[in-house]
Amino acid sequence: MSRPIRVLVAKPGLDGHDRGAKVVAAALRDAGMEVIYTGLHQTPEMIASAAVQEDVDVVGLSILSGAHMTLFPRVLQLLREQGRDDVLITGGGIIPKEDMDALEQQGIAKLFGPGTPTTALIEYIRAWFAARQAQGA
Repeated sequence: MSRPIRVLVAKPGLDGHDRGAKVVAAALRDAGMEVIYTGLHQTPEMIASAAVQEDVDVVGLSILSGAHMTLFPRVLQLLREQGRDDVLITGGGIIPKEDMDALEQQGIAKLFGPGTPTTALIEYIRAWFAARQAQGA
């Protein structure tokens, strides 16, 4: 029996704009996923702690502040330190393509830019989760 995919949506850093994160959270919920939205101004430590406590499969970070090269790797590091290297870390925002590539090389999953249909994110998460389930994780 398949279980719902658990996703934590977070807004790290000082960015105060969360309309996009709320749209994504609602779309994921409408697609049948269990979604936890942490709200604005979350530290990487708060995000990693919530991800572990909520036993999520996916962490989605929404960043518009330009701090993605610091915040994404820090969340990844903290999750790994807590033994949760099985969590998919994805997200989106205003992130240049070359930074997306650099973050992917560090272990961050696919990132989505402005205007990406929410269906693309939903399909990406579902495909990742199905592959993970097929591997027995």
